[in-house]
Amino acid sequence: MSRRAPTQFPFGFLTDDHGASADPVLTEIVQGSLAAVEREVETAIARTSRSPMIRDAHDFRAGIHDRLLRKLTGRSYSALVHPVARDFPIAEMREGDVFFHNDVYRSEGGIGHLPDLCVTVPVFATRNGADGGHSPGPEGERQVVAFVQAFGHHDDIGGAVPGSMPSGATSVFSEGLMVPPIRLWDAGVPNRAALTIMTRNSRMPESLAADLDAECSACLMGARRLGELFDRYGVAAVEACFDAIIDGSTRTYRCEILSKIPVGSWTWEDYAEHDGVDEPRLHTQRITLTRTPDDDPDGERLVLDFDGTSPQAKGPINHCGDYSDGVFLAKWLAPILRNLADTPERMAELDVNEGVVPLLELRFPEPGTLLTPVFPAPTNARTFVILRLLGVLAGVVAKAVDGRMPADQETIRYTGVYGEDHDGRPYLMREVLGGGSGGRYYADGEDTIHVVPDSRNLPTEFTEARFPFRVEALGLAVDSGGAGEFRGGLGYEKHVRMLKDGHFMSIADRSILACWGVKGGLAGAPFEVVVDPGGPNERVVDALADAEPVTAGEVIRIRTTGGGGWGDPLRRDPASVVRDVLWRKVSPEAALSSYGVVLTGSSEGGDLAHDADATAAERAGRAGPGEAFFDRGPGYARLAEGASHAAVDVL
Repeated sequence: MSRRAPTQFPFGFLTDDHGASADPVLTEIVQGSLAAVEREVETAIARTSRSPMIRDAHDFRAGIHDRLLRKLTGRSYSALVHPVARDFPIAEMREGDVFFHNDVYRSEGGIGHLPDLCVTVPVFATRNGADGGHSPGPEGERQVVAFVQAFGHHDDIGGAVPGSMPSGATSVFSEGLMVPPIRLWDAGVPNRAALTIMTRNSRMPESLAADLDAECSACLMGARRLGELFDRYGVAAVEACFDAIIDGSTRTYRCEILSKIPVGSWTWEDYAEHDGVDEPRLHTQRITLTRTPDDDPDGERLVLDFDGTSPQAKGPINHCGDYSDGVFLAKWLAPILRNLADTPERMAELDVNEGVVPLLELRFPEPGTLLTPVFPAPTNARTFVILRLLGVLAGVVAKAVDGRMPADQETIRYTGVYGEDHDGRPYLMREVLGGGSGGRYYADGEDTIHVVPDSRNLPTEFTEARFPFRVEALGLAVDSGGAGEFRGGLGYEKHVRMLKDGHFMSIADRSILACWGVKGGLAGAPFEVVVDPGGPNERVVDALADAEPVTAGEVIRIRTTGGGGWGDPLRRDPASVVRDVLWRKVSPEAALSSYGVVLTGSSEGGDLAHDADATAAERAGRAGPGEAFFDRGPGYARLAEGASHAAVDVL
């Protein structure tokens, strides 16, 4: 449990019977309506915002929460209402209020870095009829019954560098404008002074103002839509459905997911490779997973103990995870558990809402670690930690279930260029390019996925029309997927030719440590940026870079990470390897070196095939997988004093 949560928000229910008496048909209607409102809010933001990061890359999320601050929707992650309710009593909220915050240390763990700006709107309805005594106000009075919230990654909110993500930050004060929860709109009237302060601190004031207006308006619209649901069916009936949705999710995860994990305890760890300040080294994130029995006095659950996680970094890779008992982190990590569902189709049906919280107990180390940083530790690259934790949870569960989990997948990275365009106006283009997902025990990984749901790369036509560069290539990075019986998905390869002098920026990891393979599968290829490849000024750019000069005419080549492989590559169907070579996902050289497949013919000649006898002989002469259950790739030895694997990698 948290050792420093300033306010407690215990998990609870709106009804005495936890929604058992809710009409099942109405529950389906309510659940569908919540999903529709959430989608409508996100669609409105996408259509009315202005910045490339929000409008085109879709790096934003919406969520719906009840008056107990429980997350009701589960299509994607969202921030928390907790900091707003902490600082502004719900009973004093008014219709038309819009609350705003981005302060990492005052967000109860819901905001990871300052560019994530969060808007929260209370939903009001009139209570009619009996409510079981749980209402905060009398019958007939308009009162808060829910919240609509949106948060997104904005282009620039001030700070030391364009984009507000200084890779060498040693304090949160250099990362941009910090805003604790404030009332941005008061009963429908915008606080122009606050908006002026925020836009004045931004290098992109027009797009910031437009994006904030889009988010506020969309959430106000969502609040009206949700209010109509309460008006139509009554507050008591809808709230009973809320309880039924949450409790149903808890029961589903207990039955379909927890049941797949045997009682016991396992430990695994993974690492961030650099923090932007110190030399690259292993920054450890460790999870000890304990599956309790169904007769445990505190209930059947998964205990995630983060003891053994490294001290907080000097640079900006820290994440404030331990506030409010880690309720945000629990919902962030829970989607990994869906991989234990019986089928991929069933996995896609499982939402992650507040119902997962009673099944996950998070135990944090004392303040001063990567997950429990002490103010004012910098946090702008906290994705290196919280996205790595997804992989750590996947890995430790893989140890518990004999590898029936995917290998490691891509983690988010921000790349971009900035400078002045041909008319002398400042510009900033940032992109969240995806990478490959891990191979699975039943299928290859997916190519060029985006770990932020619904996000995407920027359209070439848009970027070339707006910014002074040309996209000369965008495709799959050959051989980037980790070899395995089921291959890892491939990352992107993108070539950008600058038409005017500018600067390249990158906030990325997995440039040394690759996405790990599991159960004999090999690690994928790491992230890499090369400027002027093959030219006289060819140079590799560090994965954490704020202002790499790039001159007009030079090409920036970006290769993103490939997913890890699953299973021994020598067990892969040779026909699948031939197909991959035809599709240019695997090179002919890697077909032999990684898979032991002896090719015949050629792709160009239309007769590419394999020699079955020579392939069998080639494979028979090779050693099988070693003792390590995980393959971390060659970069691990560089940071681990030559060791090929960690002690926790052996079952």
